[in-house]
Amino acid sequence: MASQGMHSPVEQFEIKSIIELSAGGYDISFTNSSLFMLLAMVVGGVFLASAMSKREMVPGRMQGAAEMMYEFVADMVRSNVGNDGRAYFPFVFTLFVFLLFGNMLGLIPYSYTFTSQIIVTFAMAAFVFVGVTIVGLVKHGLHFFTL
Repeated sequence: MASQGMHSPVEQFEIKSIIELSAGGYDISFTNSSLFMLLAMVVGGVFLASAMSKREMVPGRMQGAAEMMYEFVADMVRSNVGNDGRAYFPFVFTLFVFLLFGNMLGLIPYSYTFTSQIIVTFAMAAFVFVGVTIVGLVKHGLHFFTL
């Protein structure tokens, strides 16, 4: 009697193609990792949009959660970068919401956590590192390396 589902605990970390695509000899397939990244963006966006659609002076649960997320990231940016960091807040908040909802979706049994692949985490970290370095060089020149 064969059972459906996973046979090994490690199977949940495998990347599986959903839609096979190829361009110029490169595999650009839509995978379960891509699906859950897209799902994390959609769920995060829908949550924030619905939580803040009917704003009230005394917030409900969803509005309170959205405001707490906002304040948490705003305080973190303010304490690390100062008031000049307000320009970078939208990027940091978007990254926070993306990772938060991606990891929360991974808590659902038999779902996929895209941050379980080290290349995903490395790519996001490298993108932020290169971006911060470029912004630092533009704003401070070579003096950036002595800060």
